[in-house]
Amino acid sequence: MSTATSPARAATPGPATVDMKLEAVIIPVADADRAKAFYGGLGWRVDADFPVDETLRLIQMTSPGSACSIHFGKGVTTATPGSAQGMLLAVEDIDAARADLIAHGADVSEPFHYAGIAGPPLPGPDPERGSYRSWASFSDPDGNGWRLQEITSRLPGRGLSQDVATLTELLREAEQRHGEYQARGPKHHWSGWYAAYVDARERGRTSDEAATDASRHMDGVGATAQA
Repeated sequence: MSTATSPARAATPGPATVDMKLEAVIIPVADADRAKAFYGGLGWRVDADFPVDETLRLIQMTSPGSACSIHFGKGVTTATPGSAQGMLLAVEDIDAARADLIAHGADVSEPFHYAGIAGPPLPGPDPERGSYRSWASFSDPDGNGWRLQEITSRLPGRGLSQDVATLTELLREAEQRHGEYQARGPKHHWSGWYAAYVDARERGRTSDEAATDASRHMDGVGATAQA
């Protein structure tokens, strides 16, 4: 009798405990050089260009400020060129993002928003400029579709924006929570606790969870130092 555990039986409820960061998304293109020139013209960084042979070439490019990249080239995917749709680029200012893309050669739509959650699209950015509510769109030369979404503050569990105001607030929050640990914890440098706390918050952990993670991290550092 097999001792292997089926995937269904092995599954456990609750949040994942291992980071699984989205690294790259494959987009299908007909002409790798044309796509490389287009995205390069937008200011996207070329991370790699590996022409393996006549049938295989892999290009990786990354948009400014993104932790996730795109892959395209030759022999990378069998999907129809232009069939990737709805890929989302988060921006803090929809107007500034549009202006920058247009200046770099992209044909970007006018801003739009939706009536309610599932209503029809309406012209112009969201009247209240609510986070997640203002959009614009453009396509690459193959027709792969991109959407800009204005995000000024994150929903719970979705990490934090990297703007100065948010980071300032986060550091003040870390200072307050660190005081609780400092009163009971072993002697340590504040920077280690802050770093662990901020990292946890940026991964979507709550303030309480981040404080617990940071304290465990420092307790582990202290135990290692004493070993």
